[in-house]
Amino acid sequence: MIIDGFNKLTLLDYPGKLACIIFTRGCNFKCDYCHNSVFISKSKIKGLIDEEEVLAYLKQRSKMLEGIVISGGEPTIQKDLIDFIRKIKEFKLNVKLDTNGSNPKVLKELINENLVDYVAMDIKTTFDDYPNVCKTKANIDGIKESIKILKQSNIDYEFRTTIFKEIHTVDKLKKILKVVGTSKFYIQNFVCSENVRNKSLHGFEKNELLRIKRELKQYPNVQIRGI
Repeated sequence: MIIDGFNKLTLLDYPGKLACIIFTRGCNFKCDYCHNSVFISKSKIKGLIDEEEVLAYLKQRSKMLEGIVISGGEPTIQKDLIDFIRKIKEFKLNVKLDTNGSNPKVLKELINENLVDYVAMDIKTTFDDYPNVCKTKANIDGIKESIKILKQSNIDYEFRTTIFKEIHTVDKLKKILKVVGTSKFYIQNFVCSENVRNKSLHGFEKNELLRIKRELKQYPNVQIRGI
């Protein structure tokens, strides 16, 4: 596992649980709005965190912690992800996975082996618009398969879309909602930060987010984080 970030305590990233969070290095997307863009490239060599350091911490704190969040980057491109989570599960911890859904084979294996308890999958935009957001050719068929896998699973999961004015509209959100159906769906407002690749992007004002919420009132599964 190529681990480049480790926050030993988070109250926000795993809903309802006291957890820690790790960030894997490397991603197959290059989204302009990503606030974890420092983890996109695989090229960093120095300063990485040994997985044994993480496992030792989890063993020491397993009675206090309720779970661990594995984020990135894109964790499912890590060749040792499944073996690493098997080790985590020895400490009886819940595992939440953050993923872009591009690797359904790994996702299915994790679910079938009861290695993940919660999955948060990013739906970047409508499928035809993925190249504009991800700045690369995305495996759309794989993403659709991951959506199907989650909807047919018995684990807790959510779909989420980070929205910014240059790409997202209510009509596009409605198209996304037709795909995810009645599944739990979160809208997250883009916030510019130091690590964002394209600092010319714009999030929505609070009144605009409330308007979006009103225009999506026929979808009771929709929640907007942060308002």
